[in-house]
Amino acid sequence: MQTSDTLDNTPSMSDPSIIIDVQNIKKKYNGHTAVSGISLAIAQGSCFGLLGPNGAGKTTTVEMMENIIDQDSGKIFYKGGPRNKTFNQEVGIQFQHTELLAFLTVEETLKTFAAFYDTPLPVEDMIALCMLENIKTSLNNKISGGQRQRLLLSLALLNDPDLIFLDEPSTGLDPQARKHIWEIIRDMNQKGKTIILTTHYMEEAETLCDTVAIMDKGRIIAQGSPQSLIDTHCQDMDGPWNLESVFLKLTGKRLRD
Repeated sequence: MQTSDTLDNTPSMSDPSIIIDVQNIKKKYNGHTAVSGISLAIAQGSCFGLLGPNGAGKTTTVEMMENIIDQDSGKIFYKGGPRNKTFNQEVGIQFQHTELLAFLTVEETLKTFAAFYDTPLPVEDMIALCMLENIKTSLNNKISGGQRQRLLLSLALLNDPDLIFLDEPSTGLDPQARKHIWEIIRDMNQKGKTIILTTHYMEEAETLCDTVAIMDKGRIIAQGSPQSLIDTHCQDMDGPWNLESVFLKLTGKRLRD
């Protein structure tokens, strides 16, 4: 089994094909190691999936990449340099848990967030893209969980970001709505946007991602394309094989423990 130490093929930060370059980042909370020396080089225009059981360190890793929390050590570069105000304008983030103002409607929420950016996309376009037409006049506290997910996705895309972080983007959606979210993500990716997503749905990662990294106990234990991981780790297992087979073999845990 490979570890993050053997997977560190990080190009130099001058490589123009790399949009975000993570170099040996570490993080501890109250003496507990949440992230233990992770290195990642994520290519411009790729869809990258970060997978792992609960408590593996995924959220901490992504929050450091998003510049929400500071790493204890290591470095993170964006487009070859330090993250600055440009990073905040060029990045879109869909949080799994975001508090929305109850007294605002869906449309008012989009207009409020649009004011934070220099060149936001038209709110009407976001409403259409994420199928919010029927609820645009609804208050935020009156929409369903699935509708809320679509609203959060629209907020993440509002500034036309180059780099998009999606934290479990299809959680709570019915199959039809999930497929629509996948279509949006594919479309963004085909337009050259870089996607970094976390998900517990292995089918989602296998369908959307060019590359996935599997974390456990604060380290990356495997990384590659979904098919390469299947080919590498499932030859001694009864088929049919898929990314879930790899995940369960390497982590020894159920998907939602």
